[in-house]
Amino acid sequence: MKYITLILAAAALMMVACGNKQETNKTDNMKQELTLTQEWDKVFPLSEKVDHRKVTFETQYGLTLAADLYTPKDAQGKLAAIAVSGPFGAVKEQSSGLYAMRMAEHGFVALAFDPSYTGESSGEPRRTASPDINTEDFMAAVDFLSKLDNVDPERIGIIGICGWGGIALNAAAADSRIKATVASTMYDMTRISGNGYYDSEDKEESRHAARETMGKQRLSDPTAMAGGVIDPLPEDAPQFVKDYHAYYKTPRGYHKRSGNSNDGWRVIGTQAYANARFLYYINEIRSAVLVMHGAEAHSRYFGEAAYHYMVEGKADGYNFIGKPNPNPDNKQLLIIPGATHCDLYDGGENNYIPWDTLAAFFGKNL
Repeated sequence: MKYITLILAAAALMMVACGNKQETNKTDNMKQELTLTQEWDKVFPLSEKVDHRKVTFETQYGLTLAADLYTPKDAQGKLAAIAVSGPFGAVKEQSSGLYAMRMAEHGFVALAFDPSYTGESSGEPRRTASPDINTEDFMAAVDFLSKLDNVDPERIGIIGICGWGGIALNAAAADSRIKATVASTMYDMTRISGNGYYDSEDKEESRHAARETMGKQRLSDPTAMAGGVIDPLPEDAPQFVKDYHAYYKTPRGYHKRSGNSNDGWRVIGTQAYANARFLYYINEIRSAVLVMHGAEAHSRYFGEAAYHYMVEGKADGYNFIGKPNPNPDNKQLLIIPGATHCDLYDGGENNYIPWDTLAAFFGKNL
């Protein structure tokens, strides 16, 4: 009996060892080699004040993300760093790259990345989304920045644009390493996916009908694409649709890898967002947050509601009530007169994005 026990114990140890070895190999195998475009193909010119290089990093979901790293020229020592992503359906060659480059001009190491399943990043099928995976994208970017020799890991912030503004708030609530967050012209992707614009479909009957449609789509053609920004524009298109067209479908913002500029998301690509509400804990964010929105933006209600819930624990459009924020004094709501939603993608004709204000916010809080 003694020998049987020893044999079983040895066998167990061998199984653990083999299991660990297989897990290590599995982790190694999750790293993917990406073929990245090396020529400058952004929708904005490269600033003479920054250095730029392409990089990749891995997420905890086994996906490899492609990114552009911008660094102030002749920078020395350890710097504060910022990870940037968005808008939802865009790529790093568009708005997020511009934000990152401008922040590098102001002295920060800045990383603009393509989210999982989009742009040059890995993941199949293409252009799909998940609240969990997309939140992890931001946290993996923080992992990457924290390990750079020229970055102070205690001074890392994030910027989320449009749909990635809401994701940025969710990441800040989940990851205390994020010391400052900007949500610019934000959408709450879970709210609009489940409720429609202005909560016009916030009823069980509408959600049930949408779920039935999605279920049928999964069986008929799960990889079908929904189409990007409508083109050509119908005469009766709402102004915000015209604004999207003016950015994504013209030389101002068009990019060949952008879903919004081309065939859009998978029809079922945001199904997970429709059944989630992922800003539940933003009233517990202790770090600094700046919510920035245009006064004329159709999406303004998302940013204002998120700000009020984050500070007060309650807001219109939120069915739950939480406690007021323990650190309300480092939360800001900035409404920019005259600006529309897409004006905060690149500044628009009137240069609406207050770059110095953003730099001062991060300079104070990182």
